Amino acid sequence: MVAMAAFVRKTAMAATRTRQRAKARFESSVFINCPLDDDYRQLLLSLIFTVRYLGYLPRLSLERADSSDSRVQKIVGRIKDCRFGIHDLSRIVASEADQFYRMNMPFELGIDYGAKVLGRSSRWSSKKILILETERYRFQKALSDLSGSDIKAHGDDPFKLIEAVRDWFVVEEECVAPAPRRIWDEFNFFSADLADRLLESGYDEDEVEKIPIPEVMYRLDEWLA
Repeated sequence: MVAMAAFVRKTAMAATRTRQRAKARFESSVFINCPLDDDYRQLLLSLIFTVRYLGYLPRLSLERADSSDSRVQKIVGRIKDCRFGIHDLSRIVASEADQFYRMNMPFELGIDYGAKVLGRSSRWSSKKILILETERYRFQKALSDLSGSDIKAHGDDPFKLIEAVRDWFVVEEECVAPAPRRIWDEFNFFSADLADRLLESGYDEDEVEKIPIPEVMYRLDEWLA
């Protein structure tokens, strides 16, 4: 009987620790919804670096490569697990004649916003969302429902993106953070150091430029440790 009671207490304590870890992970996780094309890569890398450098956990749908999971399933799973969402709508504008708007990013923003608004009785009500664009008001031509929202423009400039993300966390979390220029310098130092290490280990320059984003994230964690 005593042994059974001890087992129950031990199981309950383990379950409590698991819930606490899950809560802590939710509180620090940031869902990143952005373009994944080559032209956006430097912006994405600077975004990931800033989030991690400030002590948060960047989460992207491309972390998982299981072909049995649909893209929407991966996205919904990430959104459910993240208190923060950063959504870059800078690629919703067609770049050539007869092209369609790229609507994946607005779609994912809608899921995140819906979770925040409709999940008022759950932890999702504490969600915080940052919307980014190249130009501040350009999105209104495609998404007029967002008129009045506080959207930050980065002009396709990685430094301006770092500045916008850093300032958003400072305001929303009521905290202090390193200066934008400091984060920018550290990002460039990490990028150069990573390239040197990869080249020394046998990668060629083309492979360095194409290293998978999840691998960059693993290496960033090692660099920051």
